[in-house]
Amino acid sequence: MAFFGDLSGNVYALNATTGALVWTMRPDAHPLARIMGSVVYNSGRVYVPVASGEETAGAPSSYECCRFRGSVVALNALNGRQIWKTYTIAEEAKATTKNAVGTQLWGPSGAGVWSSPAVDAQRNRLYITTGDNYSAPATATSDAFMALDLDSGKILWTKQMTSGDAWNTACRLPDNTNCPDAKAPDFDFSSPPMLVTLTSGKRALVAGQKSGMVHAVDPDDNGRILWQARVGNGGTLGGVQWGSSSDGTNVYVALSDIVRTNIPNSLGSNADPKQGGGMFAFKLETGERVWYTPPAGCGDRTRCSPAQSAAVTSIPGVVFSGSVDGHLRAYSTADGKVIWDFDSVGPYKTVNEVPARGGSFDGPGPAIVGGLMIVSSGYARAGGMPGNVLLALTVDGN
Repeated sequence: MAFFGDLSGNVYALNATTGALVWTMRPDAHPLARIMGSVVYNSGRVYVPVASGEETAGAPSSYECCRFRGSVVALNALNGRQIWKTYTIAEEAKATTKNAVGTQLWGPSGAGVWSSPAVDAQRNRLYITTGDNYSAPATATSDAFMALDLDSGKILWTKQMTSGDAWNTACRLPDNTNCPDAKAPDFDFSSPPMLVTLTSGKRALVAGQKSGMVHAVDPDDNGRILWQARVGNGGTLGGVQWGSSSDGTNVYVALSDIVRTNIPNSLGSNADPKQGGGMFAFKLETGERVWYTPPAGCGDRTRCSPAQSAAVTSIPGVVFSGSVDGHLRAYSTADGKVIWDFDSVGPYKTVNEVPARGGSFDGPGPAIVGGLMIVSSGYARAGGMPGNVLLALTVDGN
């Protein structure tokens, strides 16, 4: 079977040979719940990370912000029945204060799980990273690494990296009535934790944060910090956005640091064409920087940014990073040199004869199997270039 989730918050199981639907279910009743990270299969169970769009929906002053709580749900892979569900915030949201126009506010809320969990079969654990709070009060489980028991979902430990981060989209708009804390940085994790074994034999969980920091923590010592390295300034879509990659020696990190300019009378934004981007390699053992490759420029392209917010993918000797500028680049893992550069922007003749164009790379990274790379191009959010094409490339960029 093949398992996946969607932006409406549904999870599906399909017959992988025929595509026939085996089961579907919705693990969270909140109307704005969504599945952003890939679900993970292990030993007859499917583990589902649950996030939401309430961080944006909660911006208007007429909205009673906010009541969503992030969670992880374990499902029976055969029939989709729930085995356990663990919320990242233990208590349900309660009515707190009223805002300046008299709308009732609720909290605590948020701490969504935006990325895939990591399974630790050795210790029978599941590791996740969490997002920020959407409303006050802030909690100790937002912007954090978290370990759960695989069998029961019990929270074993939490390591918070940014405290007091209660933020929603109102905080960057002219009408910030519903902003819980104008000084909150929106430094949640949208990158998944990577479970790695160091050369010393110790293990580490490694993940980048929107703060611009890459963290390595000890999964066997309640998340004790092993090392931290800075790659950028961070921001609401800054720092490390959707994920990094490791080959067991180094961790390869693409920097977003995209800068947005608000479009008047809109929740939308345009990207700054001169800020963001860059590719880094750090030693897994110590966090020492091995190399850095600066970003390329946008030239005269519109809705363009050099930011590299898409998740990266690596194979032996090569790491791949897509950019909001529409380019997919292959870097040497030895020194960061660009091996090839594929410009995806423009029209394509497609196999199903649907008109298609390539645009910005963002969100998920390339999937690679048998020398074939599958990647989508065209991501208009955060000021990028729209598109609608799924590309199949060889790993040498053809």
